[in-house]
Amino acid sequence: MAKATSTLSWCNVRLGDDHNWWVNETSDPVRWDVDGLSIVDPRQVAHLIELVDSLRDYGFDQEMFDAAFIPFRIEKDLGNGKVRLKRVKESIVESDDKLFALADTLDEENGPYADLLDHLTRCRVKMLNDLFKFESKLSVDEVEDEIREDQNSSFIEGKAVHTFEELTAILDFMPAGYDGDDEAPAKDAEDETDDDLPEIDAAEEEKLKNDDSLKWDGDDDEDEDDDEKKKKDDDDEDSDDDDDAPKKSRSIDDDDDLPKKPARGSKKK
Repeated sequence: MAKATSTLSWCNVRLGDDHNWWVNETSDPVRWDVDGLSIVDPRQVAHLIELVDSLRDYGFDQEMFDAAFIPFRIEKDLGNGKVRLKRVKESIVESDDKLFALADTLDEENGPYADLLDHLTRCRVKMLNDLFKFESKLSVDEVEDEIREDQNSSFIEGKAVHTFEELTAILDFMPAGYDGDDEAPAKDAEDETDDDLPEIDAAEEEKLKNDDSLKWDGDDDEDEDDDEKKKKDDDDEDSDDDDDAPKKSRSIDDDDDLPKKPARGSKKK
């Protein structure tokens, strides 16, 4: 395969109305048909690298990813949304430069890009079966058939499928009835609420509790009602204490107020 692509040293690309880049001309027009030939731009390359990173625990092979693309760097701005690209010998995954990536599709059935599509599909299916408890395990054939059906719809409409869209269809694939956000377990609502609350010590909590500016409307009325109720309860308690108190014993001096008996032996007149 290296010999088949060795004569491809440069290509001219244009920015399409769909904001994707498409190949206009190559240094090897014999082997490379530019009709509907797409190329992945640097920002799309970065996004793909981010997506495949989640597949590393499911057998993703970075070497297959690198082998499936021919890297290019911008050589000259041709104007009118056209750019001339020069081929480089770098890894699109490990390079710090902003590289374009042309899928190696010279052999559409058994070439490195075809192998990559199959590899990514298997990794994605393995990951989904691990994350979700399907009634029956998802199969590679099911995913390929569903993706192929969408692509055929584009072909019928006369639209070429861009390489970036073809790859993200696999890397973002979710069965019907499932959402991509479900891949991460939802956080418990109660735990989430507790995490959002700041921690305060006991002294600060007491200070905030007595801060009138933090009270809701009507809290003052409730406080006044509570004070009046407390006062009334205290008065009732005092009244009960008076009723229950033992009566005072009459002293000897109190006899002065009582009518005195006549002295013994005195006569009535």
